[in-house]
Amino acid sequence: MYRDNDLVVINKPAGLLVHRSNIDRHETRFALQLLRDQIGQHVFPVHRLDKPTSGLLVFALSPRMAKILSGQFEQREVVKEYLAVVRGYAPLEGEINHALKEKHDRISDAQAEVGKPAQAALTHYRRLAQIEWPEAVDRYPQARYSLVQLCPRTGRKHQLRRHMKHIGHPIIGDANHGKGVHNRFFAEKLGCSRLLLACTGLDFDHPVSGAPLRLRAEPGTMFEQLLTKFGWLEALSTQDSCA
Repeated sequence: MYRDNDLVVINKPAGLLVHRSNIDRHETRFALQLLRDQIGQHVFPVHRLDKPTSGLLVFALSPRMAKILSGQFEQREVVKEYLAVVRGYAPLEGEINHALKEKHDRISDAQAEVGKPAQAALTHYRRLAQIEWPEAVDRYPQARYSLVQLCPRTGRKHQLRRHMKHIGHPIIGDANHGKGVHNRFFAEKLGCSRLLLACTGLDFDHPVSGAPLRLRAEPGTMFEQLLTKFGWLEALSTQDSCA
């Protein structure tokens, strides 16, 4: 999506790990290695996207640049914008100010602090579109869904997925924080088996030149096919930036 002498930005597909992890030992393809082979030089990840999440991912081209860029993410100098499909009619707009405890996983988070207090976590959201689908998926005769723009102001692990569950509008396709009956409906009836969460926007100042970078990406083929089916494509053209 973008490349210069200091950094490169890709649009990671859903289902691809950023780098090797003990949690998916059988995986043989990783974004870091694929990109390294594609451009013929070492790359250094500066932030993360979960395996099932697609979208914009930044790599530095030197350890020094990785440190600088990581600092920009840690200091909240990078504006991140996501698209998600959630269960129910989400409120038109709002903020989720709900602290999150660090979840320990003995395989993937060996360094996690189990007794650490909950950390402040803030997400702004905006509903872009909604639909009532004429099929009984759960206990209601029709199923309701919303397309939302999510703007995380902090960067906690699984923040968006946990925050949307917290307000009763879990993201479709989320096996850990969503609802299985809706996930199966999307996979079996609508042909969409992925987590419907994509990082579609990043805004930050270039660490060397200081020039503003405004990067945008499509949410992915399967995601876009669903947007077309629901008649939501037009809503994307009218959305405001998180910046």
